[in-house]
Amino acid sequence: MGSKIEQSRAWWKEDSVYQVYPASFQDSTGSGVGDLQGIIERVDYLKDLGVDIVWLSPIFKSPQHDMGYDISDYRVIDPPYGDISDVDTLRDKLHERGMKLVLDLVMNHTSDEHEWFKESRKSKDNPYRDWYIWKPPKYDAQGNRCPPNNWQSHFQEKRSGTAWEYDEATDEYYLRLFCREQPDLNWENPAVRKAAHDVMRFWLDRGVDGFRIDVINFISKDQSFPDSNQRFLRGTEYYACGPRCHEYLKELGAILKEYDAFSVGEMPCVHDETELIKAVASDREELSMIFHFEFMDVDHGPDGKFSPGTWQLSEFKQKVNKWQRFMYDNDGWNALYLENHDQPRAVSRFAHDDPQHREASAKLIAIFLAFQSGTPFIYQGQEIGMTNVPKDWTMEEYKDIDCLNHYNLHKGTVSEKLLLTEYQKKSRDNARTPMQWDASPHAGFTTGSATPWMRVNDNYKQINAASQVKNPRSVFHTYRQALQKRKAHKDIFVYGDFDLVDEAHDKVFAYRRVGSTGDAALVVCNFSKDDVAWTNPLQAKEVLVTTTGKTLEDVNGGAIRLAPCEAVALLLQ
Repeated sequence: MGSKIEQSRAWWKEDSVYQVYPASFQDSTGSGVGDLQGIIERVDYLKDLGVDIVWLSPIFKSPQHDMGYDISDYRVIDPPYGDISDVDTLRDKLHERGMKLVLDLVMNHTSDEHEWFKESRKSKDNPYRDWYIWKPPKYDAQGNRCPPNNWQSHFQEKRSGTAWEYDEATDEYYLRLFCREQPDLNWENPAVRKAAHDVMRFWLDRGVDGFRIDVINFISKDQSFPDSNQRFLRGTEYYACGPRCHEYLKELGAILKEYDAFSVGEMPCVHDETELIKAVASDREELSMIFHFEFMDVDHGPDGKFSPGTWQLSEFKQKVNKWQRFMYDNDGWNALYLENHDQPRAVSRFAHDDPQHREASAKLIAIFLAFQSGTPFIYQGQEIGMTNVPKDWTMEEYKDIDCLNHYNLHKGTVSEKLLLTEYQKKSRDNARTPMQWDASPHAGFTTGSATPWMRVNDNYKQINAASQVKNPRSVFHTYRQALQKRKAHKDIFVYGDFDLVDEAHDKVFAYRRVGSTGDAALVVCNFSKDDVAWTNPLQAKEVLVTTTGKTLEDVNGGAIRLAPCEAVALLLQ
């Protein structure tokens, strides 16, 4: 156990977050696409689950080349979702129930259909030219036109993988770290920063309670734009926490502090913990918390995300312990997540989604996640144990641009079977199938005749919210109970210390939490499909949450007998 330090207090540390992917949550119009009125219809479901903050993935006007992460107007709602009055209604419905609303902002880049970029590409002397990153071509020894440097796009559409898009009208390239329709903004320009600040104030003044901010650590680029020597994603060393990143984050933090607003920044491709703690340490006043990616890269293979890779529980323990200790010891804060709109389903990835073990695995994930130090994030469907897409999906059913670009670049050189195997494990589409509400056609996602925009997972009759809400021993109620106990014992689970227990065990992940008054809890999770007798020298006075109905008699005999994928959280004497 590390030395106890006094943890700074904040309302958002005591809350939990539920992420809604609007297109896939609830369709109220019969269009086949989810919408804001559909979310409004389900507010009481979210309240019953026990979450405090509802975060919406992007709802702003967009051509949808990257599912709304290509924004063409930050103040207008994309018509399929509704309009701004629907946002106001949702805000009010949440606030009436003591809940909060968080929006998803993308401020590293815009859509190429944003008015700013339309102006920027017109001419080199346009007033908006410097709102984006434009560079002249280079030429090789043979006189062939080349991009300004060798940086690579995160969504590789070309064999070169270049992050630069040539624009014939002005004979220059613009930087786009993602798809060609997502040009990067130039945050070196004070006018760009002011525009971003104005967008934040527009929504905060309207009563929104904070933001999740997409790839926020990419906003500062090394202005010499040097070539990179990295093997994958060349260039990240020059813009993932670039030279002025924290300067810009402090500007955002000042606005957030003014409104006492919540913030979570997505910060991929950062391997220096000192950069991350700068973003979230309480005395820095930048962001409330960040999403880092050390857990999300654990099963990536040697040739990147879609190459075969495996992970070991021992490795996972080391990573969890590292971040639990690091944030606690530096008065930072963890965003606790195992799945979201960009990641596969946790039960399929980190546990076991076969019919025999799926339900137990989903409950295991709930208990494992909820009692760590940090703010828990639950992604829609996670609370009922939704799984990855079926293994019989063909390429015609995938919609994820990252996945489709990868396929187009590698088909013919990598076996189709291998590609499909990896996509079924790791594609972002795994998290984007429609929410499974009930056993009616289309899982209750839409009542219209229209086909849902993405195929509903075949297992919706076995896995759906309606059946679980009625069942007090369901995955839903395990999440509900875990969130309740976290709040009831916040001195332990919110502000308490973290201690990894039995680090060497290859099947059981156990940890202890200790509050400032000395009260303590023990969480024990069997990640294997085997029965395990786990030695327990500690005495419990209450079983807080159990996946199988464990009693005090079951846990206080010197050993705890754990069934496959069983987990239990105990309040200690």
